[in-house]
Amino acid sequence: MTAETRPPAVPTPDPDLLYSQDEEALRSAVRALLADRSDPATVLAGVTSDEPYDGALWRALAAEIGTAGLLVPERLGGAGASTREAAVVLEELGRSVAPVPYLTSAVLAVTALLGCDLGPVEAAAALTALAEGRTVGVLALPWTTAPGRLPAPTVTAGPDGALTGRVTSVADAGSAGLLLVRAQGRNGPALYAVDAAADGVRTEPVTPLDLTRPLGHLAFDGAPGRLLAAGARAEAAVERALLTGAGLLASEQLGIAEWCLSETVRYTAGRTQFGRPIGSFQALKHRMAALWLEVASARAAARNAADALASGSPDAAVAVAVAQAYCAPVAVRAAQECIQLHGGIGMTWEHPAHLFLKRAKSDELALGSPGRHREALAELVDLRAP
Repeated sequence: MTAETRPPAVPTPDPDLLYSQDEEALRSAVRALLADRSDPATVLAGVTSDEPYDGALWRALAAEIGTAGLLVPERLGGAGASTREAAVVLEELGRSVAPVPYLTSAVLAVTALLGCDLGPVEAAAALTALAEGRTVGVLALPWTTAPGRLPAPTVTAGPDGALTGRVTSVADAGSAGLLLVRAQGRNGPALYAVDAAADGVRTEPVTPLDLTRPLGHLAFDGAPGRLLAAGARAEAAVERALLTGAGLLASEQLGIAEWCLSETVRYTAGRTQFGRPIGSFQALKHRMAALWLEVASARAAARNAADALASGSPDAAVAVAVAQAYCAPVAVRAAQECIQLHGGIGMTWEHPAHLFLKRAKSDELALGSPGRHREALAELVDLRAP
């Protein structure tokens, strides 16, 4: 085909990274709820409890505001919204490190189910239950699993759907009512639905770094599984869930960084030394200004990933890899600066700054490390190492 006969390229519309009025209204509702029921001091007081998450807060967030069903189609009881709206919720959850299973249930589990054949009553009923906040769904994969290269399943499925095996370090495993388990069957990998309370299912709690997002090992000993999807469809559903989760995790990391920067500016403006606010010292000004630039760039990267996922952009994988490679280190750096610039008080258990550092460090490994996403990005844009 010559240049004269080649069809003209269809221009790709520029992404709109600004927040819409509806998104800002959603933010206001979520922020008001979290300020009332999940401020950092409240979270700090509750992290030592035996409860896996704040049930009352989750019911208010999931059902009363309706955030659990944002990604679920309206015909199945959801809001029929997009990843842009879900990203706004995760920004606010990051700002409060709220102990609720939103990312694991309303994003990862919902997206995996949407990738299955919705003909079976099982998948449709599960999505409706998740959208209404009546149950919590968890995709049973190690929390560090990155999109792009799924490991071999560690669970096997018998001809009757009985599952046997073990999955380690599953986020919010103890909160789950519904487990989505990737297992190796006779004809290859498949995705099964398993009731967390069924016989043959055992959850072993793990002491995590981030106390606001518990981890657990899942053991299956002949647990009854219900087939949702098999073969290429099952693998594509899991991959899409991981890609969406990684892209929206960047918004949670953005929220962490925003809180840490705001709290640091507030503290340094009120803390005086030598008769002056320490925030007026030039060295501290430079550090906070540099952090502000990084947070602004992180906002652009996170919003671009959310918009690319929402619009079905062919470059969504690139946008997600960029967002994760950039936002994860920014969240950690913001939390570290927050603790250091608070001085001695920042090192105490009573100040909530350590909750943000632990969430940031945990998120840095979740759904793929920054290094893993940089490797993926190099392959996607054909910049492989020699």
